Amino acid sequence: SRGVSLNQGPRALTAMVLCCCLCGRAPLNTRIVGGQAAPLGSWPWQVSMHKQGSHVCGGSLVNNQWVLTAAHCFSRSNLGDWVLYLGRQNQIGNNPNEVSRTLSRIILHPDFSSDGLDNDIALVQLSSPVSFTDYIQPVCLALSGSTFYNSTMVWVTGWGNINYQVPLPSPGTLLEVQIFVVGNRQCSCIYEAVTNISITDNMICAGLMAGGKGSCQGDSGGPLVVKQGSVWIQAGIVSFGVKCTKPGFPGVYTRVSRYESWIDSIITSNAPGFVTYTSSGTDSDNSVTCMAATRAPTITAPSPYVCGQAPLNNGSSSSDLAAEGAWPWQVSLQRGGVHVCGGSLISRSVVMSAADCFNSSQINSSEWTAVLGRLKQNGSNPFQVSLGVSGVTLSNLTGSNIALLRLATAVTLTNYVRPVCVDLNKPAVSSGSQCWVTGWGSGQGGAGQVLRQLQTTAVSCGNISSADNICTSAVDLRIIHFCMDV
Repeated sequence: SRGVSLNQGPRALTAMVLCCCLCGRAPLNTRIVGGQAAPLGSWPWQVSMHKQGSHVCGGSLVNNQWVLTAAHCFSRSNLGDWVLYLGRQNQIGNNPNEVSRTLSRIILHPDFSSDGLDNDIALVQLSSPVSFTDYIQPVCLALSGSTFYNSTMVWVTGWGNINYQVPLPSPGTLLEVQIFVVGNRQCSCIYEAVTNISITDNMICAGLMAGGKGSCQGDSGGPLVVKQGSVWIQAGIVSFGVKCTKPGFPGVYTRVSRYESWIDSIITSNAPGFVTYTSSGTDSDNSVTCMAATRAPTITAPSPYVCGQAPLNNGSSSSDLAAEGAWPWQVSLQRGGVHVCGGSLISRSVVMSAADCFNSSQINSSEWTAVLGRLKQNGSNPFQVSLGVSGVTLSNLTGSNIALLRLATAVTLTNYVRPVCVDLNKPAVSSGSQCWVTGWGSGQGGAGQVLRQLQTTAVSCGNISSADNICTSAVDLRIIHFCMDV
C-alpha cells in the first residue's frame, strides 16, 4: 500500500510498494565505477531495445511486464519491428542470462511535444511477463516530490556511442558512468544562452561540465539512477544533449518523478515501486543567476538529435554506393513522382537545394515533393517519408545558386532522417579539405538507382570567383569536374 516508510539511516524513504517484489535491488552490484564496462548483472533493470535487428534505444524494467523508455525512440514504429532484451550484457556474442520479448503495446505520453523535447517518456508492454533473477530486476521510480540537488551523484548506463560519432566497440559491452546532477537553473542558463532549447520542470540535467562523461546516441531511453541506502531509484530517462559529452553542456533527461500519475494510469496492476528521494542540505542551484551574454545564432535542434549526426554512418565504407541511413539529411526532390534534384535537410521543416532546379519565373510549390530517408530510386524504401512543399525561396543575390524549400509539415527525426549542420563561416572549406558528395546521378547506382557517395578534395577554383564557390577534384557523380555555390 502507499505510504509505507522504510527506515534508511538519517532520512526516511517514503515508498509505494504495490508489486509482489521489491524494486531497485541489484544483488550482483558490489562496486560502483564510472566510464567503463559494467560488471555482469550490475544493472538488472537495463533493457536493450532492438528495432529491425539493431539496438537503437535503452529502457528500464519497472515491473514484470512493463518497460520505461523515451518517446523519441518511436517514429511510426510497428509493434513487430521491436524485440527487447533483458539480462543482456553484450550486444555481440553469448548472453546466457538474457531473455527476449516482443511488444504488445507502445504508449507515448499524450503531451510528448512535436519538437521531441518535452514529456519525452513512453511505456512499452512486453508480450509476456518475465521472471526475476539476479540479472533481471525492476528498478524503483522516483516519487513525485523527490528532490535532486545540484551535484547529486548519479549513474547512467547503456550501449550507446562512446563519443560523438564513435560507436561502442565489439563486443558491445554495457557501459556505466558516474556523473552529477546539474541544477535546472544552471542548465537553463547554459542551453538558453546558445540554443533555442528551454529546460522545463519535466527535465533533469546531469553530466560533467568538463565533458567526456555522459550519455550518447544509442543510450536514449535508458535510465539515470541514484542510490539511497540499498535501493536504486530511477531519476531520469536519457533524452537529448549536444554532441554527446560536449564540454559545458550537460545531458538532459526526462524527470521521472513528474510522471507518477501518468505511469499509474497506464500500469493498473502489479504497479511499479515508487520511492521518494530527498537530497540533504541546501540546493546551490537556487543561487544561480544567468550571466548576461550575447546570444549566439539559434541552433535549430527541434528534437533530441542535433544537426550533423549520422549514427548509422561509421565512416568505414569504401563503396561508392551508400548504406541505409548513411546520409540521413539527403533529400530527393521530386516533381510528378520523378526525381529531379537532390537537397539537404537543414531543419525539421526546411530543405536546401540549388536554384537551378526551379524555373524562377513560375514556381508552383504544390508540384514538388520532398522525399526523405530514401536510399533507392527503384525498389523498397522502408524508412522514407514523403512531404509536400509549401513554399520555395530563391536567393536574390547575384550569382547565388541556392533555394530553400519550406516543407508543408515538420518531419519527425529518426536515425534515417536528420538535419545537416550549415556552416555560416567563410571560408567554410579550405583547399585540401576532404569532402563527401552524395546524390542519385542520372543512370548511376545500378538497377536500384542506389544513392551514391564519393569522397573528394577541395581545390583552388582558379579563375572562377571563389568567394561564393567551392571547387573540388574531378569526382562528381558523373566523374566530371564541378563547382558548387555556397
